[in-house]
Amino acid sequence: MFDTKEEKTAMDKVLERFTNEMKKVRTGRAHPDMLSGVKVEAYGQFMPLNQVANVTISDATMLLVTPFDPTNIGNICSAIRADSTLGLNPSDDGRVIRVPIPPLTEERRKEIVKTASEKVEEAKIGIRNVREDARKDIKEAKLPEDATKRAEKEIDDLTKEYTDKIDTAFKEKEAEIMKI
Repeated sequence: MFDTKEEKTAMDKVLERFTNEMKKVRTGRAHPDMLSGVKVEAYGQFMPLNQVANVTISDATMLLVTPFDPTNIGNICSAIRADSTLGLNPSDDGRVIRVPIPPLTEERRKEIVKTASEKVEEAKIGIRNVREDARKDIKEAKLPEDATKRAEKEIDDLTKEYTDKIDTAFKEKEAEIMKI
């Protein structure tokens, strides 16, 4: 009997990584995870924004970034501005950085959906890679023919289940992005 626990765990990790990537995708509303991909140069090295500042929501169209060390304000502003995928223009008052989230144009919404669909394809490739590794393991196990077919069917069903989960998550995100 072929055990699919390892493959299920690997597919869970791919799905979790995809879900985290989708959280970073910008919608029309402010969300602290929007800035989770920003790296800030602080103390002589690049660090994730959440390690040098606290990101909160002021309202649906404004993020507040409060640095732990006020000397990093300039670097934080520069890092947010430098991330062209976000298209944000922060301003600071010496203590807090305000990041207004401008409304998305129809063209920008379509661009964001296209970028998100590339992440969908990356996740599906990850799932298919897990499936191919499992198939190799099945062949190497030299199981009887009926057990081999049953194991391959289990892996294919698992693959379909996870690709469907990815598609569902993407459709929800797409609807959220296109909603005005």
